[in-house]
Amino acid sequence: MALGPFYVAEKLKQAGGIRGIALLMRHGETPWNREGRVMGRNPVELDEDGRRQVESAVPLARALAPELIVSSPLVRARQSAEIIASGLGVTEIVEDPRLSEVEYGRWEGMVYADLLNDAHYVHYRDRPLDEPTPGGETMYQVQARGVEAVRQTLAANPGRRVLFVSHGDIIRTVLCHFMKLGLENFRRIRIDNATFFGIQVAGDFAEIKFLNLTSDPSRVFLPPFRSKTPAGGSGAS
Repeated sequence: MALGPFYVAEKLKQAGGIRGIALLMRHGETPWNREGRVMGRNPVELDEDGRRQVESAVPLARALAPELIVSSPLVRARQSAEIIASGLGVTEIVEDPRLSEVEYGRWEGMVYADLLNDAHYVHYRDRPLDEPTPGGETMYQVQARGVEAVRQTLAANPGRRVLFVSHGDIIRTVLCHFMKLGLENFRRIRIDNATFFGIQVAGDFAEIKFLNLTSDPSRVFLPPFRSKTPAGGSGAS
């Protein structure tokens, strides 16, 4: 047997600090996701396809058995949380604005072909940690609020499994923190709509249980959006 599991078992049993399981879920797909259009803080709702996608994730959610659901207040996340809660028989959803999507300002509503004509975006695309978005947020600030939401919720609910329903870039940055992965690598983590991620936290240690758990594995090999835009584009979630 490999030695890695012995180390993990020891760390997970250590006393003190925050303890619990964070289950992260990205909201279901919206029409803007399919178009590769930047949503940011826009109140874009799930359509019928997006609702069906989240409904298909309910059996996975039942197996993961969260005891508490915390959601971004943005409508697409809240709707996704409500579908999961209904499938689990959970009656309460807690909203936390720290789980809201990145504030992209004037980029919101734009598609990749539009963004390529924006000098700020071209610089940001190549060096996303150097400066804030037009909405005024840096990725370090995004990560800080997402991690704070997870850690404070786990601290207030010791030992419980908490499902956090949020957005692509929030989840990416939170995972980087718990994986001790440099934030410059946040775009290397695939975050599909209506997928789950699992982290067990024990004090200063975290074990990643799974990434991008999906009820439709074929989706993970598709491009991130379906519009006919230049290769390499990325739609904000």
